[in-house]
Amino acid sequence: MSIFAVNKHLLKIMTLPFLCWVTACNSDNDQSLSDHSIVYCSEGSPESFNPQTVTSGTTIDATSNQLYNRLISFRGEDNTIAPSLAKSWHVTRDGKMVTFYLRKNVAFHQTDYFTPTRFFNADDVLFSFNRILLPKHPFHQVSGGKYPFFQSVSFSNVVESIEKINEYTIRFKFKYADSSILANIASDFAVILSKEYADTLVLKNIKREIDTLPIGTGPFKLKDYRPGAYIRYAPHKPYWDEPSTLEQLIFDITPSNTGRLTKLLAGECDVIAFPIAHNKIKSKPELKLQAVTSFNVGYLGFNTLKPPFNNVKVRQAVALAVNKQAIIDTVYQSKADIAHSLLPRTSWAYDKHTLPQTYDLAAAKKLLTEAGFPNGFTMNLWALPVQRAYNPDAVTMAKLIQADLKKIGINVLIENSLDMGSFLEQLSKGEHQSVLLGWSADHPDPDNFFTPLLSCSSAKSGNNRTFWCHKEFDNLIQQALETTNVAQRKEFYSHALAIISTEVPLIPIAHSKRFQARKNIVKGELLSPFGGIDFSKVSKN
Repeated sequence: MSIFAVNKHLLKIMTLPFLCWVTACNSDNDQSLSDHSIVYCSEGSPESFNPQTVTSGTTIDATSNQLYNRLISFRGEDNTIAPSLAKSWHVTRDGKMVTFYLRKNVAFHQTDYFTPTRFFNADDVLFSFNRILLPKHPFHQVSGGKYPFFQSVSFSNVVESIEKINEYTIRFKFKYADSSILANIASDFAVILSKEYADTLVLKNIKREIDTLPIGTGPFKLKDYRPGAYIRYAPHKPYWDEPSTLEQLIFDITPSNTGRLTKLLAGECDVIAFPIAHNKIKSKPELKLQAVTSFNVGYLGFNTLKPPFNNVKVRQAVALAVNKQAIIDTVYQSKADIAHSLLPRTSWAYDKHTLPQTYDLAAAKKLLTEAGFPNGFTMNLWALPVQRAYNPDAVTMAKLIQADLKKIGINVLIENSLDMGSFLEQLSKGEHQSVLLGWSADHPDPDNFFTPLLSCSSAKSGNNRTFWCHKEFDNLIQQALETTNVAQRKEFYSHALAIISTEVPLIPIAHSKRFQARKNIVKGELLSPFGGIDFSKVSKN
């Protein structure tokens, strides 16, 4: 069975609930299906069904919390690390070893394309992490050998080995203490795959299907997928945690923000991503607008390997010419904070003494002249092709920046013709000159802003879209990881923020709230401050 081969019979089954909601069918079965299903209007198609291989929020939303579990996870308002597939763990005093004690009787998904014969155990943990760590692992190169999150945080440089103690005990040994390691293992990317499923794919010579026809231990399993149209999930009945009460979960892929709003108002969607027209939604008594303060940043990034942005004075000049307040008012409708640094104010490592980038056209022109561009230049600006919380309208933002930079003689050509997959692929190759992008943190440790976005290791993997590699900066964030003393870590990060402010590999623009609209009959928490969406505890009544 191919995930991309959806026959007419499946399409008929899939579209029946939508037709019934619109035309008020009388069938009791159809009404029951509607009453116990959630239709989520999402903004795009996932690039993969394995979040190990990508970092896009679209993919994480569709996969990480729906299909998979991790060894540990973040729970509660204070985002403490809590048990998941590991029921407990022990960290040695020197921080160089952690032993995980695994949960028993955890079932993998049974689907049309795979029937498991055993429960989850240590072999699955070994397989999932060794695939990422070992270049000679039989599955390492299956999807191109790219594991951007893990490569950006230098995971292979930290982990010395992973050892199976017994069927339900596994031990990680580290080359050095890293204060962010547990947070990284709890991130949305550290999902556990089925080794037994992988072995069956090897025998069939279809290893690539591990990332397109997913098998996990999560609350939902994949039923159907039509790229650009929908994903249909069914509940995983023997789920080790509390099983979902839903009969099905549908991701209705609707890239247009107007289209998503229209479907919500027409009753065709129960929940929508990145809603517009907040006042209109609030005026409807049957609807609810939800918001969480996100750990994110929207930014204008420069490819520092390409002229003229290999010149620090050019980058500084552009930073002085961008009117952030106008962007906040127009693009974010004042529902975001101006970003004075990479970190939001809610981060414990935020430094209030970091000098913000000001708006000063005269100073910007002076720097351009000093850089050798008294008459300006022409540049390309790539705009994010989908709506994200950290950038709800990249094209409008690009046009505002285009108008700003014209005032200092810079002609901006806006590129927004690529689909999301091509956009990210070309960015990782460094084809862009500048880009409007952003980042939603995967966990509360501040390193999750520094290392993935601006480290040298992340530049090598292509996840650092600026390709900026600064040795002093790298040394500072490494020293911050090697101590558990919060005061010392904050001091290191303060110096790192000062370097970013001077070197300007990117311009932080906004820290936004993340919004979602839903029908009032949809109950349960969906959003977290660290991105991702979780339907496992959501019901409809």
